[in-house]
Amino acid sequence: MVKMTHKSVLSFSSYCSYSSRRGMPFLHSTPLVALFHSQSSNPTKSGETHLKNGTSKPRVSNVEDALKVFDEMLQRRPLPSVVRFTQVLAPLVKLKHYPTVLSLNSQMLLSGIRPNHYTLNITINCYCRLNRMDYALSVLAHFFKLGLQPDVATLNTLIHGFVLQNRVADAARLFSKIVVGGHCQPDVVTFNTLIKGFCAIGNNTAAIQLLGKMEANGCLPDIITFNTIIDSLGKDTLVDEALNLFSEMVGRGIAPDLVTYNSLIQGVCNLGRWKEATRLLYEMASQGIFPNVFTFNILVDAFCKDGMVVQAKNVVQIMIQRGIEPDTVTYNSLMDGHCLRGEMDKAKQVFDLMVTEGSMVDVQSCNILINGYCKQKKIDKAYKIFKEIPLRGLVPDTVTYTTLIDGFCKAGRLQEAEKLFSEMQDHGQLPDVQTYSIILDGLCNNQQLSEAIEFLREIEGSKLKPDVVTYTIVIEGLCNAGEVQSAKDLFCGLSLKGVQPNVRTYTIMINGLCKGGLLVEAEEMLREMEQKGCSPNGCTYNTIIRGYINNNDTSRATSLIEEMSERGFSRDASTMELIVDLLSKDTVDPVLLAWLKDKV
Repeated sequence: MVKMTHKSVLSFSSYCSYSSRRGMPFLHSTPLVALFHSQSSNPTKSGETHLKNGTSKPRVSNVEDALKVFDEMLQRRPLPSVVRFTQVLAPLVKLKHYPTVLSLNSQMLLSGIRPNHYTLNITINCYCRLNRMDYALSVLAHFFKLGLQPDVATLNTLIHGFVLQNRVADAARLFSKIVVGGHCQPDVVTFNTLIKGFCAIGNNTAAIQLLGKMEANGCLPDIITFNTIIDSLGKDTLVDEALNLFSEMVGRGIAPDLVTYNSLIQGVCNLGRWKEATRLLYEMASQGIFPNVFTFNILVDAFCKDGMVVQAKNVVQIMIQRGIEPDTVTYNSLMDGHCLRGEMDKAKQVFDLMVTEGSMVDVQSCNILINGYCKQKKIDKAYKIFKEIPLRGLVPDTVTYTTLIDGFCKAGRLQEAEKLFSEMQDHGQLPDVQTYSIILDGLCNNQQLSEAIEFLREIEGSKLKPDVVTYTIVIEGLCNAGEVQSAKDLFCGLSLKGVQPNVRTYTIMINGLCKGGLLVEAEEMLREMEQKGCSPNGCTYNTIIRGYINNNDTSRATSLIEEMSERGFSRDASTMELIVDLLSKDTVDPVLLAWLKDKV
């Protein structure tokens, strides 16, 4: 691990002020801190690669070498064996020159060189890496035509290809077909790849079920198997399940490693379970497993997200003491922590520290600072950071532009937002759905509805389809402008566009109908949303109750208040204000009086 320079230590010390010692006890335990010593590893020297003739294996280090050797081999008579040609293709795969490998493979076939298992597996891998699973599967057919049986490497390569494309269901079907058909026996890599795919799409249940099937198929899970599922469970806030699986792993005699502990620590920290994080840190240290920069970054980020920036800075100081240099991720988390607390001067100090350290600032660093300034309504300062990005040798990304556009829109500076939107596209940064939604929201909030509708039509005509958030923004804009029928027309057409309204969309539409005096339609929509699988929430009920009260239908309002209470929702401040206002009048509705008397 690279040690921090003396200058770095002094720089961070000047940024950090002495703070109270709260938070996790391990931060100030000297014996434990002494255990957090990072062992530096010697870099592995790669041997020189060169070309050799004769019977030795050809060694290549770049495409030019490979092409030279390949052409030379094609000229020999008799032609070298398929093994020799495959030895040229393999290094090119490692160099990720997949199209070149496929081209050379075609030349081999044209020269009458019959492929073997390894050649076909290389070809399948290249097609998978190029997202051409159709071609990869067609190569699988060649196995049978050549009288060859696919081996476990073939199966693993194809499953990995499907997982890379997020086609996990296809990977699972292939797994079942090959294994049930008895074509080959899966190994731990097969199971691990498919488990990783299930975890990637959030299907932890399927991953755990597959773990249970491993031993039945004569395959023992390894540390990678357990780490993959533990990490996925932790990220999905299923920390107790992750800890249970951890216990099962240890019970099987599989020793946890740094990756295991990092996943668990991240899981408990994300839920603010600091005591468990401390216990895990003690446990790993006692086993001779020392935190790395990733471990410390987890702690720094978790503290900052919890608003505990002082504790986060303590962690950074421990890093420096242990010779682990804080990286861009570390400082970005600190900046974000200050921004969340509205401490923009301190966030800027961290940013300036990164600049003095040299080449530490990335686009994410700038995005964090821009977002912080925008949230504080300091748009000009945000724009200044934006203009400096190219000067730092960086390129603003979609997040950069979208964040600043949102700042301009919320500040009512629409012309500057639209100019930035055009500049974004001119510089090759494609707007996403969030960018379009922000522009629409700005137009609607500034009473530019005709422009908003026109802009929505442009989005619908593009490759990027608007989502429910986009349509909800326009529906709300129309309702606020009193154009309830237009809002209703847009709302009713959502299903035809393949968009399902959510509870916010329904609530906004109900509010619009109430404001338009269409109480019957509003309540019909309240009933309709439930029938369509979208349950109303407290906000929905309060909205329609206020609609009835404002339209002097106290009887129906009290009935809905009863229904709302039965479903576990409470009256909000606005609803209570209206009820208090009704009670303060000279003549109080007898239905309301009877209802209140019954409640008392």
